[in-house]
Amino acid sequence: MSEYGTLQDRVQCKSLLDKVKTPEQCIEYFKDGMNLGWSGFTPAGYPKVVPIALAEHVEKNNLQGKLKFNLFIGASVGAETENRWAINDMIDRRWPYQTGKDIAAGINAGRIRMGDKHLSLFAQDLGYGFYTKDTETGKLDLAIIEVSEILEDGSLVPTSSCGVIPEILMICDKIIIEVNTGQPSFKGIHDLLTPLTPPNRQVLNITRADSRIGSISIPCDPSKVVAVVESKLRDQGRAFAEQDDTSEAIANHIIDFFTHEVKAGRLPKNLLPIQSGVGSIANAVIGGLAKGPFQNLTVYTEVLQDTMLDLFDSGKLDCASSCSLSLSADPGFPRFFANMDKYFDKITLRPLSISNAPEPIRRLGCIAMNTPVEIDIYAHANSTLVGGTRMINGLGGSGDFLRNGYLKMMHTPSSRPSKTDPTGISCVVPHCSHIDHTEHDLDCVITEQGLADLRGMAPKDRARRIIEKCAHPDYKAQLTEYLNIAEADCLKRKVGHEPQLWDRAFKMHLNLEKNGTMKLKNWDVKIDLCE
Repeated sequence: MSEYGTLQDRVQCKSLLDKVKTPEQCIEYFKDGMNLGWSGFTPAGYPKVVPIALAEHVEKNNLQGKLKFNLFIGASVGAETENRWAINDMIDRRWPYQTGKDIAAGINAGRIRMGDKHLSLFAQDLGYGFYTKDTETGKLDLAIIEVSEILEDGSLVPTSSCGVIPEILMICDKIIIEVNTGQPSFKGIHDLLTPLTPPNRQVLNITRADSRIGSISIPCDPSKVVAVVESKLRDQGRAFAEQDDTSEAIANHIIDFFTHEVKAGRLPKNLLPIQSGVGSIANAVIGGLAKGPFQNLTVYTEVLQDTMLDLFDSGKLDCASSCSLSLSADPGFPRFFANMDKYFDKITLRPLSISNAPEPIRRLGCIAMNTPVEIDIYAHANSTLVGGTRMINGLGGSGDFLRNGYLKMMHTPSSRPSKTDPTGISCVVPHCSHIDHTEHDLDCVITEQGLADLRGMAPKDRARRIIEKCAHPDYKAQLTEYLNIAEADCLKRKVGHEPQLWDRAFKMHLNLEKNGTMKLKNWDVKIDLCE
């Protein structure tokens, strides 16, 4: 028995107690080539004991590469599950986002076929059956869902995330339910709704960050449930991303900008609902808000990290809406569970199809802040592919918020560390090696050097502003020289709206690949890139 109650306490639909099985007894349900739907969003709310048992089965029986599956999950999940599956060559296809060095290595080595997608679009397209359209049944073969409770009517109360559970339940044939008794129940924190398909898709009448439009559980057909498994394993959330001088400088630029916008009347005194990505810069921004002058803040985002608890504790955050409670394994979740009475009623967890939907993001006027790999001088942004080819994690939900927010902001260090150049790799380049977010979607670019407010600016003006405010000092002259050469050449040919020279636009990237630095001797076009 867990300190948080028994399996019998958590399963109120008593007919399902007849289907209680061990994780090992569930292995028989998995066949090579199956399409699987998992709960989870970031390392939160994902199934654990059954995926781990299956990985152990593969390892003990030397089945690596012989038992492979297609995984459809809201976003990333814990490394002890999918990263272990990647090591055992158990993943054929993976949608739409992942983390973990081994699964990334499998993707970039060509062993895992990954599809990258805006998360809100992935959720709805999964429900529409687009990802299973070529299967015999048109459905997912098997779902594995972690829950806090199963209510009397068979409906499910998720744990620390909602992900794409509604869509998975819509289109799956069979369901394995992991009931997690190793933590308190999350009953009451969720706002759950199964979006219908067009032309009957519902209005998402969310007018405040804490608006509720659904119910605390999600319907589930008990006849589809083939197994109920008890789990006592907690989420292995991301380690807390420590702040540094660079991230704090970026945060200070953003706080100063908000203060200016409030004075100008373009933001209310309590700002607008905040969306913040993950990582040290996001943590620094939230930390800055906890110390800053703004009161009665609200959050409408997809991931709540540890610093959101700091913001609650500061008394400056009234409520937060998210898809996931993505806290660290330590100290995040223990801190949350020890103070649930303080945080619980102020947090709303929603399915991905609602947390990232354009409709409420646009209506609420969210302030979107995310971190890219690189930004170019015209404000295109690359969030996914290093060098245009190496997948890191995926697009995630950044595009959902950047396209639809009130203020669309991207923050990045001006340079990233490199073993071969003391300055590092410039994060401001002539042209991104891959474009996830276009120039039309960004209002502000921020580095530790400064903030470039690009609203209302034409392309060439944007380019000079970004170089002036955001580029690392060691790269400013080089980028300015490129812009001057490109502008003179393109205007001479009367094609000068957004000047680029395609024989040189990627010379910094090519020089990095060949010579270990983005610093060029000149912009001439020669065989030797350093000449």
